[in-house]
Amino acid sequence: MKNCKWLALALLATQPAMAEEMIQWWDVSATALHGTDYDLAPSHRQTTITLETAGAWKYGDWFAFQDFINFNGSNVSEDNTTYGEISPRFSLGKISGKSLEMGAITDVSLAFTLEEGEGPVTSFLYGIGVDFALPYFSYFNVNAYRRDALSSGNNSDGWQLTPVFRMDFPVGNSTIVFDGFFDWVFSADNQGYEENFHFNPQLKYDLGASIFGEHKKNQLFVGVEYDYWQNKYGVDGINQNTYSVIAKYHF
Repeated sequence: MKNCKWLALALLATQPAMAEEMIQWWDVSATALHGTDYDLAPSHRQTTITLETAGAWKYGDWFAFQDFINFNGSNVSEDNTTYGEISPRFSLGKISGKSLEMGAITDVSLAFTLEEGEGPVTSFLYGIGVDFALPYFSYFNVNAYRRDALSSGNNSDGWQLTPVFRMDFPVGNSTIVFDGFFDWVFSADNQGYEENFHFNPQLKYDLGASIFGEHKKNQLFVGVEYDYWQNKYGVDGINQNTYSVIAKYHF
């Protein structure tokens, strides 16, 4: 598959054809980001357009995104690139029709991710996802994966832990949202590829609700994204630490 965006678009295209009871909820958004101080890139300054889709259906849930990255001020021949992921999960509770709730745990899923882009980055991840109901969190999920590198030159085989979260804070007639993820490759198979930690949260204000009222809630957000990546791409000593300003619109 050339790009994850084709997988995401195919998923969206099939939604209207599905029976209503199959889709529980779904969302599509576009985000514009601009930041500086990116390491191991043709330019320290980048502008990125990210398309995302997320949702839940009868037997699980999904998340997919596609980045279109422009290296502002780059002097190299290639001044842009793409990267995307598609992450379907299959809920054991939904499939079995039995509740898996136990304490803070609300569900367990089979979790998969395909990473794909330009260069030696294609990998397939598979493992177990666990959903938690925690105070103050709108959601908190943890996926534990086995990583298998697929493309030539990619030596990122190993094990990975990926929590994802969201918190909502009411502010007047609007909301501040704090959400994001971190990827922790905590056991790498290959020498020369270091264990790494990538923390990527966003802090966003619901500008649409503030300006246009309740009927535009959860549509237009502005804020900042923080990006910390220790041993970026598994390269020892490359520690990226940067911010981007963002605007996000949910269709």
